[in-house]
Amino acid sequence: MFVHFFAFAVRFLLFFQSMTTIYSMRHPRILFLTLICFSLSVYATDAVKDSVEGFRFTTVDSLPITPVKDQNRSSTCWAFSTIGFLESELIRTGKGEYDLSEMFVVSRTMLDRATYYVRQYGQGSSFAPGGSAYDVLYCMSHYGLVPQESMPGIRYGVAKGDTLPVHTELDAVAGGYLKALTNGKLKKLTPVWREGLQAIYDVYLGVCPSEFTYKGKTYTPRSFADMLGLKEEDYVSITSYTHHPFYERFALEVPDNWRMDQMYNVPIDELMAIIDNALAKGYTLAWGADVSEDGFTRKGIGVVPDADNGAEITGSDMAHWLGLKADQRKDELTKRPLPEIEVTQELRQSAYDRWETTDDHGMQIFGTAKDQNGKKYYMVKNSWGTARSDFKGIWYVSEAFMRYKTNDILVHKDALPKDIRKKLGIK
Repeated sequence: MFVHFFAFAVRFLLFFQSMTTIYSMRHPRILFLTLICFSLSVYATDAVKDSVEGFRFTTVDSLPITPVKDQNRSSTCWAFSTIGFLESELIRTGKGEYDLSEMFVVSRTMLDRATYYVRQYGQGSSFAPGGSAYDVLYCMSHYGLVPQESMPGIRYGVAKGDTLPVHTELDAVAGGYLKALTNGKLKKLTPVWREGLQAIYDVYLGVCPSEFTYKGKTYTPRSFADMLGLKEEDYVSITSYTHHPFYERFALEVPDNWRMDQMYNVPIDELMAIIDNALAKGYTLAWGADVSEDGFTRKGIGVVPDADNGAEITGSDMAHWLGLKADQRKDELTKRPLPEIEVTQELRQSAYDRWETTDDHGMQIFGTAKDQNGKKYYMVKNSWGTARSDFKGIWYVSEAFMRYKTNDILVHKDALPKDIRKKLGIK
């Protein structure tokens, strides 16, 4: 405030001096009115400038979501995002609000992934703590689900009072165990190697309950999932790449799609139409995306500004722009709304083929908003807690970013536009 006042005062004095020289004091009324107009114009100019600094969003539509969680130091975004998606589905279907256990899904999934890895002798697949939205559906369908209270999944931190996942040691121990089995020095495996690996996950995450009591009723994971009423066959995975035919299914070639989930392939315009139609009809979506771009910031923004023309679009002097460090240029490009690149189907494919689009992160799309310029953004629930963004765990992602960096979406089949559903042959 003081800086603005000081700048105004300097300009006022300079202007007053010039006006008194021109008009002298023989035209006091003209001088007075001119000074008033000048002061108002200075104030209006500063107000406009202030109004476009930073991002300010107005919600257009927002669907119910459960509270933001924190995956902390664990590569389990796929579980958090898809569990959050299923929790929203339970709200949508009238079941009410549930807090489901991510670590039950993680434990079951990692045992399956390890089995697949060992059957490939450690050569034809990878063993890593990542996963896909389909892993959660598979777990729900084959093993069931449990409430968070029945398997918090932080057994290793109970003594210290830790309440957030820290999987650095777990991942190292489990990975080392499997490497010892698949390093080529063993001629055959014992029939209990899976029990050994399960014991590792049991020690760190807790034992997956075979039976539990929830709100006065006794369930198994299978009966609990049946009670929730969600069915794997009601959900479809959608992607958009040109190395496979459109309107057919294929397994997207990314490491975490180790179950080889068959996704429907559509043009990017239709993928965006599916997202918009789903939100308009009351359906949220699980979102698999690449967040390694500079435009995906820790402050809660996802944009793809035209970095090749960074000096021009930010209004910077070229010499000054080139003199900035990479992180400084990133900050300049993401601290306020700027023009973004035009995202085409060809650009998406090129980024995928050149490893510029990677299988990074899972989140949940649940609404839309507009910035102060009227530009559309998607509201995304992240799993990095509420303190790591300016918007309490919510990210605002531009249409351009969504078009460019979406790997796949998972959505209820009833959320598809009728014409696209017909093209895909989905009943």
